[in-house]
Amino acid sequence: MADIFDLFKQIGSKNPEPTTPPEWIIAGLGNPGDKYFHTRHNTGFLSMDYLSQKYGAKINRSRFKALVGQAEIAGKQVLLMKPQTMMNLSGDAIAEAAAFYKIPAERILIIYDDISLDVGRLRVRAKGSDGGHNGIKSIILRLNSDTFPRIKVGVGQKPCPEYDLAAWVLGEFPDADKKTLFEVFPMVCRGAELILTNKIDAAMGECNGFNSAVKKEN
Repeated sequence: MADIFDLFKQIGSKNPEPTTPPEWIIAGLGNPGDKYFHTRHNTGFLSMDYLSQKYGAKINRSRFKALVGQAEIAGKQVLLMKPQTMMNLSGDAIAEAAAFYKIPAERILIIYDDISLDVGRLRVRAKGSDGGHNGIKSIILRLNSDTFPRIKVGVGQKPCPEYDLAAWVLGEFPDADKKTLFEVFPMVCRGAELILTNKIDAAMGECNGFNSAVKKEN
């Protein structure tokens, strides 16, 4: 079976990268390195790969301790980021970019994995605590704010309470979950578009009830 993420190259079209300064930042969280590519903790990176293909951007320039690119999304100029620190230092890259472009926390959208949600589920929040996620904890610390919007992408709960959390989030998705995850990425893009146009309530309404696993079965 072909890797489901090979389908990224079939999405969207290639557009010239904008040259005007970004108004927003969208950052997907993960760990750099090939060995982490398909792991649950890299769901933010996988989301950014899909998003970059959809909007015809390349996230391949090294800047702000991250790989970055720029795209126009929903009429907004957006800096796309994949921090190249490890997960628990994600805030270093995001805070550096935010300070350079003078972008406030309210215009920084973070996409990341959530073990409390089943694979195929999404949850949008306008702000909030770190919820035990080390990447979000780092961002809150470095921005000195928790008022940034976020899209949580479900990766499923541990199979039992005794299962090591690090082993779970650094474990790879089985093929069935990869398919389900791929089905959720278009809704991640839809949520991002709504958030960029200040329609956070609409984003919550559409995304928080979405379940790609159910959609696929029906």
